Amino acid sequence: MQKLHTRIEVMNHLATRMPSFLEDYIIPIDTNWQPTDFLPDASNDNFFDEIKELQKACKELPYDYWAVLIGDTITEEALPTYESWLMCVEGVKPLDNNGWARWVKAWTAEENRHGDLLNRFLYLSGKVNMRAVETSTQYLIADGFDIGTAQDPYKSFVYTSFQELATNISHRRTASLAKNYGSSLLSRICGQIAADELRHAKAYRAFISAIFEIDPSEMMIAFAQMMKQKIVMPAHFLREMNGEQSSVFGHFSDAAQRIGVYTTKDYISIMESLLKDWNISTMTGLNDEACKAQDYVMGLPSRFLKIAERTKIPTCEYKFSWVL
Repeated sequence: MQKLHTRIEVMNHLATRMPSFLEDYIIPIDTNWQPTDFLPDASNDNFFDEIKELQKACKELPYDYWAVLIGDTITEEALPTYESWLMCVEGVKPLDNNGWARWVKAWTAEENRHGDLLNRFLYLSGKVNMRAVETSTQYLIADGFDIGTAQDPYKSFVYTSFQELATNISHRRTASLAKNYGSSLLSRICGQIAADELRHAKAYRAFISAIFEIDPSEMMIAFAQMMKQKIVMPAHFLREMNGEQSSVFGHFSDAAQRIGVYTTKDYISIMESLLKDWNISTMTGLNDEACKAQDYVMGLPSRFLKIAERTKIPTCEYKFSWVL
């Protein structure tokens, strides 16, 4: 194959594989699950009885669990707006329905269901201040977010690879905890969302693998640059009702660590899995700058582990405006 010199050339080349990417990682809409499949049906005579059962099953869920579930919901509800970010990435042409824009729209459409489903569950649970949640969601969307990728597709796909794995872990753990606390419905909901996130993570990791095959040095450098600035989750920009930029994300993270939904060690495990998936340790044919980047990313898990071992998780619960 002729050497490709720019990111746009690489992206245009990979766009020719879009039909196979979509077949492998996107489920046809007519056969996909929808939020209604999981929730009580208002058209049924036993609708209110099902609501009472749903609420009864939620009674044992602890405060930190609700805080984490709500934070996850707000993040999922804001996610479809990130389509506007991905549509600006180099090589993504918004009006091209045969290339990367087709992937972005299909991925966004699948993700959109997650926030819808979780939001409806929170509303029906009777445990949540929905106006506070809705306010936080609007702030998160209105503020936008800067994850340090600019219009670089290499950095953007590193970010989404990491983010999708992180959300898979978070939803998988909330599913397990919900089951332990007696809410089988919530467990099924979170488990189904986790499965979607894992499938999407496989897609973005496949995109990066394909880029490494074509442009290994530049991809390695971009990977290292993203890890140097650290992967910041969209929820990093959470606010509550007072509208002030505050430490809400820190309290959200503390709650997640206290109940084991997402911890510093999970960040490390994701990093290790990406190093393995992309064969970073054995990659050859790199230029000098890329070799330095390779050494840097290979050393990160041990560095992060030392930090994790010194990190103490606050034991005091923060009073979120979201939780009744």
